[in-house]
Amino acid sequence: MSDLSATALATQYLGLELSGPIVASASPLTGDVETLKRLEAAGTAAVVLPSLFEEEVIDEELSLHASLEQWRDSFPESMNFLPEVNLGELGPDRHVRLVSEAKAALGIPVIASVNAAHRGSWSRYATMLGDAGADAIELNIYAVAADPRRSAADVEAGYLEIISEVKSAVQVPLTVKLSPYFSSTAHFAASAVDVGANGLVLFNRFYQPDLDLQSLSVQPRVDLSDARELRLPLRWLAILRPQLPSTSLAASSGVHSAADVLKTLLVGADVACMTSAVLRHGPEHVASVLTEIRRWLTERDYESIAQLRGSLSAAGAEDPSAFERSNYRKVLSSYQPVLTW
Repeated sequence: MSDLSATALATQYLGLELSGPIVASASPLTGDVETLKRLEAAGTAAVVLPSLFEEEVIDEELSLHASLEQWRDSFPESMNFLPEVNLGELGPDRHVRLVSEAKAALGIPVIASVNAAHRGSWSRYATMLGDAGADAIELNIYAVAADPRRSAADVEAGYLEIISEVKSAVQVPLTVKLSPYFSSTAHFAASAVDVGANGLVLFNRFYQPDLDLQSLSVQPRVDLSDARELRLPLRWLAILRPQLPSTSLAASSGVHSAADVLKTLLVGADVACMTSAVLRHGPEHVASVLTEIRRWLTERDYESIAQLRGSLSAAGAEDPSAFERSNYRKVLSSYQPVLTW
């Protein structure tokens, strides 16, 4: 059994050299510089800052406008009593500041996330964050295709236009966080790469609303992921890796343990994005996961994670069809119900 070298866990993602395979994806934790330092100290190889949501930017700008407008017809001398407004904390400026502060405080790559709603806004915000020092941009394309007049082809064409426009506007690598709900995931993934995406993140979690029976209202509900949710990205990472050999691939949703990270690497991911586990256990959880990964590699005489990456993808698996239709049949036939009635 050989000792692992200091670079055994090193990997590349979006052309960036990373010390390990774990990326802290966007969450409230990555919006705080002190917590970002703890994540880096624990061995996190890169961080994704909280998404810049265009709706939040617009709401803040409208609130400021309304506050100023209410004094428009007041006596001039009353303006002296207005509180001082910190315009630097408004909208995109707050995200720009966070990028700058994170870059100054950390030695690991900082990835900025953008979620816009209108044509042109995507590239404008991405450019601002790239100019602030972000090492890469992640497009968090989170939208529900609820308009019955828009076909699947129309929806996908709109997304591809966004990717192409942002790629033309920024000078840093670009990755796209995909939804799992495309009619043809493989086709859209390849199309996204064709128009400029350097990487893909599989998958975005769509938080489903709940109903409050007391108030009869729709309520937002956040449920942290569990390891079972990893199965969907594992399937698609395995399918896409041999088809997109030079594209950076990241696993997201359900990454909690060393076993989860190792599974993502085996099917071809370059990195595993961790959020819920860090929210549950704190930034130091990353260190324990990395320790367990090293132990697993050492026990099996692997010298690096590069040796195992993709060995169980659709190209390397003994039965590639296990990731497609045959798996469905095997699962159904293998289940043995335990009757308690």
